[in-house]
Amino acid sequence: MYNYPLSLSFKIVAFNPQVKITDAGGQTVLYVKQKALALKEAVRVFADEGQKQELFQIKANKIIDFNAQYAITAASGGAVGTLKRQGMRSLWKASYPIVDAGGAEAGMIHEENPWLKVLDGLVSDIPFVGMFINPAYLVDLRGKTVLYLKKQPAFLEGKFSLDKRGDFTDGEEKLLLNSVIMMLLLERARG
Repeated sequence: MYNYPLSLSFKIVAFNPQVKITDAGGQTVLYVKQKALALKEAVRVFADEGQKQELFQIKANKIIDFNAQYAITAASGGAVGTLKRQGMRSLWKASYPIVDAGGAEAGMIHEENPWLKVLDGLVSDIPFVGMFINPAYLVDLRGKTVLYLKKQPAFLEGKFSLDKRGDFTDGEEKLLLNSVIMMLLLERARG
């Protein structure tokens, strides 16, 4: 179990999208690298910034599709679960069902306020103005909110804070955290 809150920061000047995740003590706990120019989304999650120990892979099942599913697997090849994208409905309000390794729906990631996300998409590239529009996402597990993701004010970089609001197991944490990572990469690409 990680020491929450976690901070997620995006490298702005990078050919491959990259995310550094640090815990409440400032220690790097995960490092994420997305494959650039891939026909299918492909993300690798490492234990360190040096990318020496791969922990997870996240891969899309389709080439550019609004209804794609993102399979999350451990480095050993074992299934962790799946994040689903909800097609055209996700254009207005982001909502992503989370499915466990057994195929049962375990939870959902959804926007706290869809109007903030729309506004963020419109003004995020305007210097200083975009710093003050900070959308948030709720991560539910079995109908209860267990994680809270919020965009943080930042200049020339993307920063998010992930707070723990409920209980979950280590196995559920792997599924939830990887689902949040993939959702965030998809939402950043959306605007």
